[in-house]
Amino acid sequence: MEVLRHLFEGYPNLWGGGVAHSVLILSLVIAFGIMLGKIKVWGVSLGATWILFVGILFGHLNMNLDEHLLHFMKEFGLILFVYSIGLQVGPGFFSAFKKGGLTLNLLAIIVVVLGVGITVALHLITGLPITTMVGILSGAVTNTPGLGAAQQAYSDLSGIDAPEIALGYAVSYPLGVVGIILSLIALKYFLRINIGKEEKEAERGSGQLQELTVRPTSIEIRNEAVEGISVKELHPLLNRKFVISRIKHREGGETGLVNSDTTLHVGDKILVISTPADIEAITVFFGKEISMEWEQLNKELISRRILITKPELNGKTLSQLKIRNNFGASITRVNRSGVDLVATPQLQLQMGDRVTIVGTELAVSHTEKVLGNSLKRLNHPNLIPIFIGIALGCILGSIPFTFPGIPQPMKLGLAGGPLIVSILISRFGPKYKLITYTTMSANLMLREIGISIFLACVGLGAGKGFVETIINEGGYTWIGYGVIITILPLLIAGLVGKYYFKLNYFTLIGVLAGATTDPPALSYSNDLTSTDAPAVGYATVYPLTMFLRVLTAQMLILSLA
Repeated sequence: MEVLRHLFEGYPNLWGGGVAHSVLILSLVIAFGIMLGKIKVWGVSLGATWILFVGILFGHLNMNLDEHLLHFMKEFGLILFVYSIGLQVGPGFFSAFKKGGLTLNLLAIIVVVLGVGITVALHLITGLPITTMVGILSGAVTNTPGLGAAQQAYSDLSGIDAPEIALGYAVSYPLGVVGIILSLIALKYFLRINIGKEEKEAERGSGQLQELTVRPTSIEIRNEAVEGISVKELHPLLNRKFVISRIKHREGGETGLVNSDTTLHVGDKILVISTPADIEAITVFFGKEISMEWEQLNKELISRRILITKPELNGKTLSQLKIRNNFGASITRVNRSGVDLVATPQLQLQMGDRVTIVGTELAVSHTEKVLGNSLKRLNHPNLIPIFIGIALGCILGSIPFTFPGIPQPMKLGLAGGPLIVSILISRFGPKYKLITYTTMSANLMLREIGISIFLACVGLGAGKGFVETIINEGGYTWIGYGVIITILPLLIAGLVGKYYFKLNYFTLIGVLAGATTDPPALSYSNDLTSTDAPAVGYATVYPLTMFLRVLTAQMLILSLA
């Protein structure tokens, strides 16, 4: 019995209560939290946030860790979490600001600014400490990195932790998850959405998605000006990003692949891959869109997706590979971080890209050997960029910046610093032959371990005052404040997005889910449609939103605490 008591309560004469005690408490909190996170009510689950609530229960029962060890584990878990997020979103971070993504990100910024504005207004009206309000804000928009950034900023500012930040987060989070989904449902009725019409528009990739997706189109050439012109002569004339993958020559002609020297004639039928924004102009230039079953015309030609797994290809352009000239195969599109890109000659490849190859079985096999396609090689983690990046992130996060109107110098902290470095490394690393790729499973493992440790430590630290705060200090009113912060910005932004930006409904709800960084809302949005419009909208705004949530949480603490 004495052994069990020491295991759960720790040894008072050992730092942290002893290694076995510390590991046991953390493991039990995380394990019980994950088990409870699998429970769904009406299809909605709180997921990893249950770890926070189990930690609060353990803390309330005085099964806790030494405060110094608790602080270290919490910050280390936060670093792992935000760094893995940065590695995931980095490759698409800057491309999200192109023409199509700019509008979507502007709408996400509106959601973030409205949430921050309402938080400040409630702080001034109610007199609640800004630490509590920032915790409520982070929970209301289901943003855990914002919680971590606020805690770290307050710790840097005062030298102590602020448990009320975690309390506010814990109180507002459950209704935050539900409130986001209810807001999306409410918008459907407020905007009088015709689901069939919106579905057809989303399938065509119309609206803002036309700059962010890729679509194959079959075209019959009718323009006399194209007669006798080679493919390489077309690109300067059209000034559009496109790839001509296959061609069926005039009546009775054979179906084959296209290379830069292929000559086009009136009556030829071609398969063009481009963005919906460009495909209309390309179709008008060539002739008329038609329906073709290319796979049935030439069964010797196959299409296969191949992984880029050879390190020496990292940062090389498609034109440098000379796949068409050397093997007679054609790269038609490149999938990176879930987004299809047009396979233009100047496109730089990255480890982990999935390229679509069209050619004969033999040509595709030869190309596969050149590109790698070795899952075993990808599964081997590249740890040097991870730990070098974390070290650089800690250095960047510790550099003070002075801003007018803020009395204390501002730091990016252990949330902002590693996040920015990981985004920059994953985006620009391949250009300098630095391999930053990690498989989705490896990235997810790193992220889940980080967030689990962080939430467990936050819960353990907040456990002692949780019940007292809810019952005797009016904590139940925080739920109402959280509901306001959750719903009001989404409804306002939803109206702006539909009536001012003219967004498709499925794109709109994907953007709103991304603006709250809420996976359950994305899952709900995806279930409403067979198109990928919600997922593309979510992925487009997620990187910037995550960055802004971390930054604004810190700024609120540093300027108003």
